[in-house]
Amino acid sequence: MVKNITVVGAGSWGTALAQVLCDNKNQVMLYDLNADIVKDVNENHRNARFFEEVELPSSLRATTDLKEALKEAEFILLSVPTKVIRDVLKTINTQLTHKVVIINASKGIEPGTHKRVSEIVMEEINADYLEAFVALTGPSHAEEVIQRSLTTVTCAATVVDCANEVQKMFTNDYFRVYRVDDLIGVEIGGSIKNVIALAAGILAGLGYGDNPKAALITRGLVEIKRLGVAVGANEETFSGLSGLGDLIVTCTSVHSRNWQAGYKIGNGSNLQEALDSMTMVVEGVRTCQATYEMAQALNIEMPIVETVYEVIFNKLDPREAINQLMSREMKPEFY
Repeated sequence: MVKNITVVGAGSWGTALAQVLCDNKNQVMLYDLNADIVKDVNENHRNARFFEEVELPSSLRATTDLKEALKEAEFILLSVPTKVIRDVLKTINTQLTHKVVIINASKGIEPGTHKRVSEIVMEEINADYLEAFVALTGPSHAEEVIQRSLTTVTCAATVVDCANEVQKMFTNDYFRVYRVDDLIGVEIGGSIKNVIALAAGILAGLGYGDNPKAALITRGLVEIKRLGVAVGANEETFSGLSGLGDLIVTCTSVHSRNWQAGYKIGNGSNLQEALDSMTMVVEGVRTCQATYEMAQALNIEMPIVETVYEVIFNKLDPREAINQLMSREMKPEFY
């Protein structure tokens, strides 16, 4: 059955997912404040700002008018940076007149409040208009999805039937969606992996190779599990696509903006210089702050996260940071 879907945010990920949905014969409206992008989509069937050579489906429509975008929407797909997601939701809430399912494709935790996106949605969207929340997450780079490269992700929802709908809505011969009954786990895994990816980029920027990369991914996963289980996630979830899968792709690919930012820091740039050189938002920076705060509050040992925090916020020299990690008290691997 054809669904009416509004994608909020015409960045690289929002555009790639909009194409997946159009390929599956859904009615898709792309909403963005950038009038040039909207015009490009409508007139040229392109989003040249992010994908200069890609021709988008002719059925994809775009608008800068949020009221128009939401008028017939059954599903709202959020694809905006988490630092603005609360404000975006406040605005959406003023325009809703009917129930919708909100799907989130962004990954992050809010500093200060330590809220996951699902919790922010529950706070900002009137319960009368919210049918369900679905997290869509996993190892997926927009640069490959837009080329219809084989991709598998997972979803979790507040209402099981809605997870089933989203799975069917997105799945096709190149994009496959699994389901998992652990919303906390998929949100935690998808968020904190960006912090570990910053560390992976720093290592690469310093000239380190595969051995430390493998160690970082393995021990990073241990830290993600520790925090996730402490806040109510199922440990098994972190062995899946939203945990290990997403961690691997984000820590090993030059497509990862978090890896890229870390690489620049490892190469000698400070945080602001690294961020200023990026064309897209680096979610791992804010999530690093939030994760560090959570670990401190819950008294959870997360040495990699703590070290990344010291490097990017307190200007600890990356080589000294590695020395500190390698000289920690010896202990068994599993405890």
